[in-house]
Amino acid sequence: MTAETSQTLDRGLRVLKLLADTDHGLTVTELSNKLGVNRTVVYRLLATLEQHTLVRRDLGGRARVGLGVLRLGRQVHPLVREAALPALRALAEDIGATAHLTMVDGAEALAVAVVEPTWTDYHVAYRTGFRHPLDRGAAGKAILSARQGLLNDPGYTLTHGELEAGASGAAAPLIGVTGIEGSVGVVMLADSVPERVGERVLDAAKEVADALR
Repeated sequence: MTAETSQTLDRGLRVLKLLADTDHGLTVTELSNKLGVNRTVVYRLLATLEQHTLVRRDLGGRARVGLGVLRLGRQVHPLVREAALPALRALAEDIGATAHLTMVDGAEALAVAVVEPTWTDYHVAYRTGFRHPLDRGAAGKAILSARQGLLNDPGYTLTHGELEAGASGAAAPLIGVTGIEGSVGVVMLADSVPERVGERVLDAAKEVADALR
């Protein structure tokens, strides 16, 4: 039996998805054609979404995603962090290095979850909320490789000394998770990353991606 749904809510969500997929916005006519509804319906949908700051219209009348979606987006991080923690804990304990989940935040990489190993004498301190450019460090570079379609064997990224002197990193991107750009990785005090670490990071990234689907 098909669950009862709201047609208006469905259309409103479709409007947001359509606007999220374009950089230049859409006109009422374009939205009307894509949704298969008349312009009056689109006007009402946009007016409602504007009241909640989820949509804005520029001087030319083109509708774009509004700043209100950022408030909703901030609530995504705790949910993603909760889903990723089991895999991160297992990774940190197995490798004996600090494990982290990193996500894109604008032009930066943002650590949204960090797990340190419990049995090592020392490890790299890495805190939740740490930011760095996407093009520096294994976590950001792994994300960029997936974004640019440059993923090849072995599927993970290795770096050394890019964010902290003497520290090496390994990270693999989250693949197949709609609406999320991120990576799972480890950082350790070493001149290089052992091959098994890269493979283990790749497995952990797949675990996290599966948990988020």
